[in-house]
Amino acid sequence: MHTGSCLCGAVRFEVAGELAGIQLCCCGQCRKAQGSAFGANIPVASADFRLLSGEGELREYRASPGKRRVFCGRCGSPVFSQRDETPEAIRLRAGLLDSPVDARPAFWFHTDSQADWWPPAPDLPRHPREAPG
Repeated sequence: MHTGSCLCGAVRFEVAGELAGIQLCCCGQCRKAQGSAFGANIPVASADFRLLSGEGELREYRASPGKRRVFCGRCGSPVFSQRDETPEAIRLRAGLLDSPVDARPAFWFHTDSQADWWPPAPDLPRHPREAPG
């Protein structure tokens, strides 16, 4: 079992099972939503994600059709994103997980729109657009 929370601690959650590799997204939306050069996301089955507290604090924003970005309305921490067409999966923001976390970065994607001031590390596979599979 893995636990995590937002910056203010209002939103707390747990994730059952092993964590997949961390996917590092360089698209413009992830950069703006995270305020960084990339978003660090872990794909998680919705059934394995359980909110422990803060449901009333959750807000969502739709920057593009069919995808919601869920965040804490109190502190602004991004929590996860989810596509309408795949409600069985979420993309959890890796930075919210409490340590220890065995998952490690697996690959970069959307590198065709990466920030010019932060090139992705060369030791991981790169995908110019969408994540594989």
